[in-house]
Amino acid sequence: MAIVKGVDRFDGRSSFKTWSYRVATNACLDEMRRRQRRPQPSESVAQGLLGTQITEDASERIVEHDRLATALRQLPEEFRLPVVLRDVGGLDYAEIAETLSIPPGTVRSRIARGRRQLSTALGNQKAPEDRHRTEQ
Repeated sequence: MAIVKGVDRFDGRSSFKTWSYRVATNACLDEMRRRQRRPQPSESVAQGLLGTQITEDASERIVEHDRLATALRQLPEEFRLPVVLRDVGGLDYAEIAETLSIPPGTVRSRIARGRRQLSTALGNQKAPEDRHRTEQ
């Protein structure tokens, strides 16, 4: 909706795709900030609201999702944004660089550092790319 409402502010200095990613990114950041201010219902409250029992598998996915969301919130924004745009949004490095107005080399280093910090926050000894290097 933010893209539709703000399309009159698109000035053509960048591609429409890049502009729309920036608008979507800002909308997501705003929503994340709003969610941090809201209390989170416990699993028993969620079960009561749903009126059904949450399966063990679904419960594990909820817990894992919550762990990942908590770890992402702990990342400084300068690392969180490039990681989310790359790993969730599927943008390439050039698109991320244009969206965030930073050089592509900075994008690569921030993604690497962000993934490393995220891995540490999730309790992994080494980041996945570090483990891959040691196996070669």
